[in-house]
Amino acid sequence: MSRRCELTGKGPMTGNNVSHANNKTKRRFLPNLNDQTLHSEVLDRSFKLRISASALRSVDHRGGLDAFLAKAKDEELSANALKIKKDIAKAQASA
Repeated sequence: MSRRCELTGKGPMTGNNVSHANNKTKRRFLPNLNDQTLHSEVLDRSFKLRISASALRSVDHRGGLDAFLAKAKDEELSANALKIKKDIAKAQASA
């Protein structure tokens, strides 16, 4: 399972551990990923996604999964999230 947020594309970053003696060793900064179940009002269905804590706050701030995906860039989304976005757009167009 890859360490990448399905909604924002946030992934691991690299940096250094710096000791008191200023010795540097490589390390990874991993995103705070959580398995969350988000509900789509348009599709009246829930989706299980692996998203970062900051993405969860952004979803709440924008007013839910549907509103978040409407404004999200396609290149940041995972294949699963992109499919959900297209299904929501199709359901809104037909309604």
